[in-house]
Amino acid sequence: GENMDSMRCLGFVRCSRWEFCGTGGYGLSRCIDRNSSRWCVGKRSRSMSRWVMVDMANDGNEEESRSTEWCFGERSVVAAFEALRRGEFVVVTDDQDRENEGDLIIAAEKATVDRIAFMVRHTSGVICVSMEDSDLKRLKLQAMVPQNEDPKGTAFTVTCDYRFGTTTGISAKDRSLTIRALADETSAAEDFHRPGHIFPLRYREGGVLKRAGHTEAAVDFCRIAGLRPVGVLCEIVNDDGSMARVPDLKKFCKENGLVLTSIADLVRYRRRSEKLVQRIGDEPARLPTRYGTFDAYAFRSVLDGEEHLALVLGGPFHQSLGPVLVRVHSECCTGDVFGSLRCDCGTQLDFAMREIAKRQRGVLVYLRGQEGRGIGLGHKMRAYVLQDRGRDTVEANQDLGLPIDSREYGVGAQILSDLGVQEMELMTNNPLKYRGLAGYGLSIQNRVQVEVTPNPENMRYLETKRAKLGHWLNQDNNESESTSQLPSDNQSQFDNDGERSSLIPEE
Repeated sequence: GENMDSMRCLGFVRCSRWEFCGTGGYGLSRCIDRNSSRWCVGKRSRSMSRWVMVDMANDGNEEESRSTEWCFGERSVVAAFEALRRGEFVVVTDDQDRENEGDLIIAAEKATVDRIAFMVRHTSGVICVSMEDSDLKRLKLQAMVPQNEDPKGTAFTVTCDYRFGTTTGISAKDRSLTIRALADETSAAEDFHRPGHIFPLRYREGGVLKRAGHTEAAVDFCRIAGLRPVGVLCEIVNDDGSMARVPDLKKFCKENGLVLTSIADLVRYRRRSEKLVQRIGDEPARLPTRYGTFDAYAFRSVLDGEEHLALVLGGPFHQSLGPVLVRVHSECCTGDVFGSLRCDCGTQLDFAMREIAKRQRGVLVYLRGQEGRGIGLGHKMRAYVLQDRGRDTVEANQDLGLPIDSREYGVGAQILSDLGVQEMELMTNNPLKYRGLAGYGLSIQNRVQVEVTPNPENMRYLETKRAKLGHWLNQDNNESESTSQLPSDNQSQFDNDGERSSLIPEE
């Protein structure tokens, strides 16, 4: 259903077959597919701007469905690939905290005169072409300015027009010729005038996994669709010249039969479908510790080169003998190394290693580059100063303009998969952590509470995590430990701004 009683059910390309049928458990608003009785469940944030989309294919089997969060749904990403192959436009939104706009995107090789005319009518008219660095170098398209001061870091190059068959370069026909020539791998630098009326953009290597912008999304969508990695993009505007926001974009897509998706959905699609880590070395190193001797496996992220560690007892686990005890732990220099009392990180790390050693079977994944829930050591110290002045751990990050938690599960999940882990018992106090891991095909059979004893220095910190981030503390020990357990209404899954709280390893 769409826009029913101020509630939005997103994630399906067509909505006409869905029927609103009230509110289900856990405060979920439900729509039912009249043709197949499949459920779509959406969970509102306080601002009603984000929904958790699930497909209730199995009657009542909500846990696996809830494990992944999408803006418009995985189906919207797949539908976008199909539309691009057919030469159609797709509409791609970015985050409301970034540009909060939607771009028309089409594959450059499919940019006919009629399609560019449509783009000119419905957008700002500043038509850009996103290209990989190798193509820009071949065509000698240099950066527009020596020092880029664009607030979002959009990497403009010098503008250009195609030399042959064009006049002024501004008409839909001329721009179509220029765009298709830019997509032609046989084109040469001498084939273009500079400056011109098309704005090439430099794509950042790694795409939306490195920079979540429309520049990267345009190339990623084309590349994954099997087309030349050259995408045309321009911001959609309303008739009065104002930027089109999500309600406007939904109406626009409905009127023109276009697929609506988001950069966030493309990020999630790529993280689930592409290999993000490489194992360093063929054999593990022997690592004797005060808890016992572990096999140590090193991994490198293909995205940022960060190196991570997995400490293993009783593995690898490709021939599973049942669930594996697992802890996914974020690096915390202050807690893990220096024994800081401000957090519970060192305590959780000690607990996890002791428990794995007791069973002589388990994995500790140590994710580096995650300091301060992803904000870095320097910003963490700034947040500590604010906490000493009365702000809590969530408020301090917000005051600094930093995310409450910017970490992601993809690397940790793929490390576990590389080690053969399929079923696990997950050591965590975060009721949302196992949902993120399950989204990568890992089956979590049980949650094991990490025992943390508060001290005067971290009492408020732990209470904030319980109250604002929904974490379980020791007083919750009498609760069920099964994976069917879900946060109650007073265990908020959202932070103060209505944003989704951490789906990744807690600190």
